[in-house]
Amino acid sequence: MTRNYGALETKRFLVTPETKDFPRNNYGMATARGNNGSGQRPNNTTQNRICQFKLVLLGESAVGKSSLVLRFVKGQFHEYQESTIGAAFLTQTLCIDDTTVKFEIWDTAGQERYHSLAPMYYRGAQAAIVVYDIQNQDSFERAKNWVKELQRQATPNIVIALAGNKADLSQSRVVEHDEAKQYAEENGLLFLETSAKTAMNVNDIFLAIAKKLPKVEGNNGNVHGRRLNENEPNRQMNNCCK
Repeated sequence: MTRNYGALETKRFLVTPETKDFPRNNYGMATARGNNGSGQRPNNTTQNRICQFKLVLLGESAVGKSSLVLRFVKGQFHEYQESTIGAAFLTQTLCIDDTTVKFEIWDTAGQERYHSLAPMYYRGAQAAIVVYDIQNQDSFERAKNWVKELQRQATPNIVIALAGNKADLSQSRVVEHDEAKQYAEENGLLFLETSAKTAMNVNDIFLAIAKKLPKVEGNNGNVHGRRLNENEPNRQMNNCCK
């Protein structure tokens, strides 16, 4: 039987890119900046570059998208939770060498009635995690559709990761690891099987995305992602990599 641990409990209002800075609840939405799984700042070395990237999570309802985010941002897991309504917004930082990577994370609802809202959330995203449940073949097929949609409509060169979630329930898997891995390789995706419950590969998939995202100026002089000033108001990174 498929185990449906999944979405981060949220208040029942719609979060949009235009309203993401409104006050939120006590579940980490919009303000969470924990450093669970973040790279460590060695010997208090000063971070001299800060890059900010928009990341969106997509996938069928109840595959565990919100649980992955909650584990990554706050190091927590709740077995039984309500579904996400519209989307939830959280932030988290990682430190890689001399660069602080700040993720603005949009955790989208998986119910079909919210599908038409998805472009609003993945528009302008530099990265996406498409999640499926290894116990559910339909969720894997739906994940493939999300990948096609991103490749067709999202930002060019978006970094896409495929996450086979609920790996702790591998005894009831129906989607084989090798099948998903081959699909990811054929489509240029990062791929890991994850478990929000045990934290298996949760930090690793975000770290792999952070490493793959370009953080230097391109030939046209544009910086990939949004590079922040250390002293920019309300953008302090004091919680990163302590």
